Amino acid sequence: QVQLVESGGGLVQPGGSLRLSCAASGFIFSDYRMGWYRQVPGKERELVASITSRISTIYADSVKGRFTISRDNAKNTVYLQMNSLKPEDTAVYYCNARLDYTYWGQGTQVTVSS
Repeated sequence: QVQLVESGGGLVQPGGSLRLSCAASGFIFSDYRMGWYRQVPGKERELVASITSRISTIYADSVKGRFTISRDNAKNTVYLQMNSLKPEDTAVYYCNARLDYTYWGQGTQVTVSS
């Protein structure tokens, strides 16, 4: 059974940091492109960052220089380090795995507010 379990969300002040984790199971993690998406009410889910099996990364323009995606294939886990957080980063963040199939996690809330 495929599972993507996100953790690490929460409430943080502007300028603060959070690290999201996504623990994967039920598929060959190292083969899959892994990504983080986010969604706010009334808007479409958008790509934040992704990392391929060959460790090639892409980032949304809005997070470049502030967020870093990484993966640990030995732990079947993908991370999103978020620094210099802004109120507009507030969203539900979803972990995504994509190859021949696409899988989603349940999401974790990130709130940036003073």
